[in-house]
Amino acid sequence: MPQQKRVMAVHDISCVGRCSLTTALPIISATGLECSVIPTAVLSTHTGGFTGYTYRDMTDDILPIADHWETLDLEFDAIYTGFLGSSEQIEIVKELFTRFGDGALKVADPAMADNGKMYPIFDMEFAKKMGSLCGKADIIVPNITEACFMLGREYVKGPYTEDFIEDLMRSLCGLGAKRIVLTGVYFEEGKLGAATYDSETSETSYTFRDMIPGYYHGTGDVYAAALVAALMNGRSLEDSASIAVDYVVGSIRRTYEAGTDVRYGVNFEEGLFELTKVIRRL
Repeated sequence: MPQQKRVMAVHDISCVGRCSLTTALPIISATGLECSVIPTAVLSTHTGGFTGYTYRDMTDDILPIADHWETLDLEFDAIYTGFLGSSEQIEIVKELFTRFGDGALKVADPAMADNGKMYPIFDMEFAKKMGSLCGKADIIVPNITEACFMLGREYVKGPYTEDFIEDLMRSLCGLGAKRIVLTGVYFEEGKLGAATYDSETSETSYTFRDMIPGYYHGTGDVYAAALVAALMNGRSLEDSASIAVDYVVGSIRRTYEAGTDVRYGVNFEEGLFELTKVIRRL
């Protein structure tokens, strides 16, 4: 039997609200991978739509965790990073890439902005620094807002053109990443999805599905985790991006039909069995 692959996930823990590690850990693990975690912060809830949440910064714990792991001679097949709360954490993650990244697939989700705006705790200088981290990754998974800001461009509202999207992805490769998965892409109202670009083959792909009304927290994390899970199970970039789109759409649809308070994230749990079957061709 092949040795089980090990993924390092570097995210915050929002104890309620289904995002970051509370989605990455179950999604990656359910598909047969070992998921080891480094928490960058611990919050009682995520920050979208909630007030009064608690926040504990874990910056001072990250490198000691890495130090201990090195004494165990741990090796990782992938390193997957998400929300980072400060420029200091960006520099620390670069060090993690150096320490544990030899032979590992490095996937960075620059979670910092959406809908044309930076998250309140960040500024454009942070976007520039996040771009430097993405330059050290093999695959990056920005939305269009994050892509524009890392490139120092003004955000542009859709619908988009293929020329715009493909120029954006080629420019992102100029930061250093070899492959791009761009989310929030649409060419017509009512259809939303993702695009991929591989700079080594110049191949581009698109996946679109019907848009479901509303704004749903945590879907970017669900998407990126499913993407990583598919990639580490041997699926191609194009297939992985498409599988992740379908999984997110199914999670949103269950949440929409149930009328659940969207602050609590999407119902990804009830789709885990089907996701595993699709990814592992069971």
